Amino acid sequence: MSNAQVPENPNGLIPPDSLMMRLCSMAPKIWNAYINHEFVQGIADGSLPERAFRHYLMQDYLFLIHFARAYGLAVYKADTLTDMRAAATSVSGILEIEMDLHVRYCKDWGLTEAEMAAVPEDPACMAYTRFVLERGMAGDLLDLHVALSPCVVGYGVIGKSLASNAGGRQDGNPYLPWIEMYAGDEYQDIVKAAVTRLDEMGARRGGAVRFDDLARTFESATRLEVGFWQMGLNAARD
Repeated sequence: MSNAQVPENPNGLIPPDSLMMRLCSMAPKIWNAYINHEFVQGIADGSLPERAFRHYLMQDYLFLIHFARAYGLAVYKADTLTDMRAAATSVSGILEIEMDLHVRYCKDWGLTEAEMAAVPEDPACMAYTRFVLERGMAGDLLDLHVALSPCVVGYGVIGKSLASNAGGRQDGNPYLPWIEMYAGDEYQDIVKAAVTRLDEMGARRGGAVRFDDLARTFESATRLEVGFWQMGLNAARD
């Protein structure tokens, strides 16, 4: 592979022998486009239009609701108590902790929960969240977690990369709290656990035999994540 075809893995967050890295390696172009998107670069240097970020935040509120539904589906799809408990913990974490943190963070941007709950769902948000749910309903627990992985793992990779990027703007950057949230130890532990869980599920659920199908799911999900970033930019340009 040429350098242009190697999936970027800032700070080596994704283990090179993991299923997650194998999936990234099958779609390096779209993976790199996702973690280096213009929206992300605007967060890094503080140049992202505030209108773009506010639109993203409102849609991310709806996104989190659908991800809670996805992990609820994971409870149903699980066939071990361990997997059921892990999925139930994720549902509880999103509904009881992450949603509250998101609402409080958005308050600093002049957004109320009532306003976010009433906003029309953007087609880009609908496309990715419904794709995740469809893969979970049509497939099994491994299909579902592969579809979730670009978001769960990708945000950790992006946060860590931006936090350690000397070229990024730190002082006075209005997006620094967002960067710190995803670069912080709490979220980084979530990423590491997700990568490990994906390996365990792959081993138990024939990941090697099904790899080509899983890779297609991963590439499609990552492409939809790119669309989610682009959604914010498009809102600022309308």
